Formats: sequence, structure tokens, C-alpha cells
Amino acid sequence: MPSRRSKAQIMSDILEICIDGANKTKIVYNANLNFKMLNSYLDALTKKGLLHVRKGQGNEYVTTEEGIKMLETCRSIYLELGQ
Repeated sequence: MPSRRSKAQIMSDILEICIDGANKTKIVYNANLNFKMLNSYLDALTKKGLLHVRKGQGNEYVTTEEGIKMLETCRSIYLELGQ
């Protein structure tokens, strides 16, 4: 039985996807989430200052400098744990 991803893994996936900017549809497909789940993660990551919303025709989410630092920390932990 495949293991489920943790919230931290999902959040780091979203931060990774948004490094160069991504709209909700791209994030949903690349992170394998539904829109309802995605909205709660986007709210949390934006409130923590890890994602920035770039306003335009369609909102685009971009990983902030703080988000990139957090992503690098997560990567280091995953490497240490062998995941």
C-alpha cells in the first residue's frame, strides 16, 4: 500500500512548483491535489510569507525568498531521512 504524503511534503511540492510562478490549475495537476485542498495550502503558505500572489489576468503564485529557504531546508531533511 503506497504511503500518503505528509502536509510538509505537499507544501514543499507546492513551493517547488511555484518557483518560476504557477497558476492554480498547474499546481493542482503537478502536486496531485484537488482545488479545495489546494486553497487551504495556498492560504497557509501565503500567510506564512512563503508564497506571493502575483496579480494579473489570472493570479500566479510565486515562491518567495523565505519559501526557497524553507524548501532547501525540507530537501536537506528528506535527504537525511533517505526519502
